Amino acid sequence: MASLPTLLWLCVAAAHLAGARGTPDAEEPTVTAWGLEGSSLRPGQPSPALEDWEEASEWTSWFNVDHPGGDGDFESLAAIRFYYGPARVCPRPLALEARTTDWALPSDVGERVHLNPTRGFWCLNREQPRGRSCSNYHVRFRCPLGCGPNTCGCPDHILLGSVVTPSGHPLPGARVSLRDWPGTVATSDAHGTFRMPGVCASSRANVSAQMDGFSAGMAQAQANSSMSAVATVVLNKLEKPYLVKHPESRVREAGQNVTFCCKASGTPMPKKYSWFHNGTLLDRRTHRYGAHLELHGLRPDQAGTYHCKAWNDAGAVRSGTARLTVLAPGQPACDPRPQEHLIKLPDDCGQPGRGPTYLDVGLCPDTLCPSPAGSSPRCGDAGSRCCSVRRLESRKVHCSGYTLPVKIVAECGCQKCLPLRGLIRGRVVAADSSEPLRFARILLGREPIGFTSYQGDFTLEVAPSTQRLVMTFVDPSGQFVDTVRVLPFDPRGAGVYHEVKAMRKKAPIILDARQSNTISLGEMGEEAPLGELVIPPGAFRRADGQPYTGAVEAQVTFVDPRNLTSAAAAPSDLRFVDADGELAPLRTYGMFSVDLRAAGSAEQLHTGLVAVRVAADQIRMPGHVEALKLWSLNPDTGLWEEESGFQRERPASRRARREERVFLVGNVEIRERRLFNLDVPERRRCFVKVRAYANDKFSPSEQVEGVVVTLVNLEPAPGFSANPRAWGRFDSAVTGPNGACLPAFCDADRPDAYTAVVTATLGGEELEPAPSRPRPLPAAVGVAQPYLDRLAYRRTDHDDPALKRSGFRINLAKPRPGDPSEANGPVYPWRSLRECQEAPVTASHFRFARVEADKYEYNVVPFREGAPASWTGDLLAWWPNPQEFRACFLKVKIQGPQEYMVRSHNLGGTHPRTQGQLYGLRDSRSVRDPQRPSSSAACVEFKCSGMLFDQRQVDRTLVTVMPQGSCRRVAVNGLLQDYLTRHPPPAPSDDLAAFSMLAPLDPLGHNYGVYTVTDQSPRLAKEIAIGRCFDGSSDGFSREMKADAGTAVTFQCREPTADRPSLFQRLLESPSAALGDIRREMGQASRVQARASGPLRTRRGRAQQ
Repeated sequence: MASLPTLLWLCVAAAHLAGARGTPDAEEPTVTAWGLEGSSLRPGQPSPALEDWEEASEWTSWFNVDHPGGDGDFESLAAIRFYYGPARVCPRPLALEARTTDWALPSDVGERVHLNPTRGFWCLNREQPRGRSCSNYHVRFRCPLGCGPNTCGCPDHILLGSVVTPSGHPLPGARVSLRDWPGTVATSDAHGTFRMPGVCASSRANVSAQMDGFSAGMAQAQANSSMSAVATVVLNKLEKPYLVKHPESRVREAGQNVTFCCKASGTPMPKKYSWFHNGTLLDRRTHRYGAHLELHGLRPDQAGTYHCKAWNDAGAVRSGTARLTVLAPGQPACDPRPQEHLIKLPDDCGQPGRGPTYLDVGLCPDTLCPSPAGSSPRCGDAGSRCCSVRRLESRKVHCSGYTLPVKIVAECGCQKCLPLRGLIRGRVVAADSSEPLRFARILLGREPIGFTSYQGDFTLEVAPSTQRLVMTFVDPSGQFVDTVRVLPFDPRGAGVYHEVKAMRKKAPIILDARQSNTISLGEMGEEAPLGELVIPPGAFRRADGQPYTGAVEAQVTFVDPRNLTSAAAAPSDLRFVDADGELAPLRTYGMFSVDLRAAGSAEQLHTGLVAVRVAADQIRMPGHVEALKLWSLNPDTGLWEEESGFQRERPASRRARREERVFLVGNVEIRERRLFNLDVPERRRCFVKVRAYANDKFSPSEQVEGVVVTLVNLEPAPGFSANPRAWGRFDSAVTGPNGACLPAFCDADRPDAYTAVVTATLGGEELEPAPSRPRPLPAAVGVAQPYLDRLAYRRTDHDDPALKRSGFRINLAKPRPGDPSEANGPVYPWRSLRECQEAPVTASHFRFARVEADKYEYNVVPFREGAPASWTGDLLAWWPNPQEFRACFLKVKIQGPQEYMVRSHNLGGTHPRTQGQLYGLRDSRSVRDPQRPSSSAACVEFKCSGMLFDQRQVDRTLVTVMPQGSCRRVAVNGLLQDYLTRHPPPAPSDDLAAFSMLAPLDPLGHNYGVYTVTDQSPRLAKEIAIGRCFDGSSDGFSREMKADAGTAVTFQCREPTADRPSLFQRLLESPSAALGDIRREMGQASRVQARASGPLRTRRGRAQQ
């Protein structure tokens, strides 16, 4: 008797022969072809040519019962039913699809095949091109949907279900269907529920629901009794896709490979991606890409820009641009010759009367190099290399009475990149009172990441490849609106400081849920409200959808653009994703936050459709009445999404009076989202180029990075009949090595149609723009004539010198095509962003300079604090650790009639390899205490003690602090003196014209007059330490000097006689003679003071030891 496997294979073979060699059905003709056209797809990905079915149907799983050999490959329907069971394929399939086991279509492999839905598939070796045999195929069938007996064969049973949002809010009007039952079976009622009689309780049927504006959802029915089952289908609101990973720039050599990666999120999750090279769509079949684009054997013509687009049911989004550089054979990625980089030398190192002296110390461009392997299969290059310093050389600069050591860049080369960690620091304060928002919850997108401190401070490290940083600050007391901000940052790794303004909620009002309620939007003194929110009776709902009829506590807070000060507290950055998937700007007519709660409790309420009415007389710009839309803010992306349009309200009667206001009406449901916006998309757009400098000399080599520049569009300009608003939108950007480009609205025909105010801050410090009184000078402003006159540049103090010089105002006159005087900035057309970003420093631009120009910093080992990648490993480096920067400051009090320059001289103290060698110099001018006219104080930086670059041994820096002028030390902080005594060795202290110490290893604090801050950004560490030093506390922040608080050492200074040079000048010209004079003068003064003070001398002497 034959074994069972043998009989089985005999039956299968018979089925093959019967299915493959029988006569085709007349009703189901056999298709003989070289296969369907199309590209290879991944497992489970359908053929686009087979997806357009009007009849409700679905695909089966894939079947493979035969392997190629003998006459060919045979996948007959009879054999499939025998082997897999007759229920696996419907009686009359609609279509059949065949693919190789490598997921290629027959056309891709060039093979002739036969397909018949009722018989199956076969491929004959004799029909293939010479030398070819059939591949191994698997097939699947398209079957019509039908309600099978296992699902719908129970007339006495019932399926009860509901359709809700993720928060549990019911969704009426949803179309419900069963997976095995074509068409809509039920529709959810006003409470979001539905009923399906006849569905078997034990069937575990798959229930799906669809609704306009929501993504489709599915749930499996669960039996809750012997005759009934329940199912809850959750629908998520459609959300346009947004990018969570952008492609990154790469450098490769010709012939190598590269991978670009793109990832989008949204509801539903995007699955379709397209890639573009220099703006041209790449062929999907040729490159076979999805979220990743892989290019092999690179050619020079493949260099350029790449970006991706992602789609879902709600729309599309475009990624940022990545640049691919393809190096020719033998072309160096990093020029070994350093570029020019000038640093300013101390004033006494130059020729008298000739201005400051600069020294070229060299600079390696911060550019990418090819990875050693040349290709990365992952989204990131694990072995990324950058052009950086390979070798330094020591030089000496001869100054007045001393020699200044310096190290210059001698050679550049490709080395491992330092990890770039963008850093955001800031403080959240109330917009109306500047009180800190204490212990506010911080969300990054929708993920909680921490809390603000007692002073409202926060710190965040920005993840690599982030292009849009969206943060939300939630006040635990509920007094402030949830503050959603899109914070600009420096992707090159430099830290940026932001002060975030939180908007206080308006006082609550009590509403009767059973009546109609009207809430005004925008009340400014005697001006009429901009609009109103109308809530009909019975509109309030609890979170579960049940009606609420009690008292309602409503807080509707309006951001009124007619008030210029409100711009600082406006949420997000007024951007949306347009139909092309690109971020586009909006012009606001007002924003409002809605907080509805059951009176006397914290229960949040929802509403059905409510009306938003906007006064038509507030919208005067042509075309804006038709373009006005109502938007809601997506707190995850910081983008505004359209809720509804506006229609002109029809009068209640034909006899309505003419003087009655005409309203535009839009509708919205108040559910999870509570921030709304009345905006118009604007297409007249430009970019404005701005640079920041270390001082008002505006030297190209002294540009400052990490400055936050803010542009606020103002409307209207005098004489131009625009909207009755003070501002229309705002934007911020962070300066990099080539400045910043800020988006703005502009007009080519009427220069004053759009105006703007531009300001700049660095760590809380306000920078000053170039002056404009009595008239702006092109050389100072940075803009050539006659374009400068057309822009009407005015600094904020132009008309009133008493006003702060913290910004400038301009007309946003769009450059006219063909006018050479307007072709090189500072305003660029919207499509010329790249030209704006790459414009040379000689091109026109607007300028800001640091106010604190009375500072000087010199490092023996050059380092640009705004570019952490410029760090060089050297024992004399001021910052020994490129991953952690520790800033140290000493507060020096000056008793004297004026402000004085104070210098810190920093030498190696205890390390055997650096002892006596200079680390650097720091000069800082003292700042007068507004409460004490005869006192000032300086916050002087010194090099912190600690481990050096080699991480082998600590060095206690020998710090000498000396004020300019005829000054003598009169007091030293007792706690600091005691600490230095208990931590030997002591520094020389017999010179009363200076203060010397071996810097402490411990961070100490304001009680010692020492301020230490450790941060991942050197600039932020210094700015925070300076703010604490000014305030005289260990956790405060001030820009107003408090000279008596938290000082380390006090000097008394007096003005020298007119015919005698200052002490500082004498020290520079003849140090030994000047020190001898100081000793004699101080000795005489001490003897006189001792005779006069008696016992007091002993106590004071101890304090100075």
